[in-house]
Amino acid sequence: MSLTFNAEEILEMAVQIERNGIKFYKKAAGILPDKKTKKFLLDLADMEAEHEKTFTEMKNQLTEREKEPAVYDPDDQGALYLHATADGHVFNPKADIDKQLTGKETVEQVFNKAIQAEKDSIVFYLGLREFVSQKAGKEKVEKVIKEEQSHIVILNNHLKLYQ
Repeated sequence: MSLTFNAEEILEMAVQIERNGIKFYKKAAGILPDKKTKKFLLDLADMEAEHEKTFTEMKNQLTEREKEPAVYDPDDQGALYLHATADGHVFNPKADIDKQLTGKETVEQVFNKAIQAEKDSIVFYLGLREFVSQKAGKEKVEKVIKEEQSHIVILNNHLKLYQ
């Protein structure tokens, strides 16, 4: 079986990753007692929702040419890499959120989990970027990467407040 990727498929994956992030941040806000931290995490959930909206709009604006398959992967190496990355990381949708966040975590532990998930999302998008040509919307994937990088900066800055 061979697999091809295009900007539309990548952006759909980005939308799902953002949805998973929203769930994570809302759950995290529900388990931490500090009102300031709750608000911060809910603000992050709102940022994820805005990114979801942005990625959906980007997907909807793709031309028919950008929706064409971009890369031929006869040995499925790229597909296997991407699926392994997505399945094991990036606010994993298959993982039970109650197992990811039990309610016993400290603020630092929650933030560190969030930072790791954001880093994993960047790794995922960097892998995806390699399978998308310029004509298929590579710049759109690069925009997704920059959005995720901004989340890490925000999380790191707030984590310093709790250390």
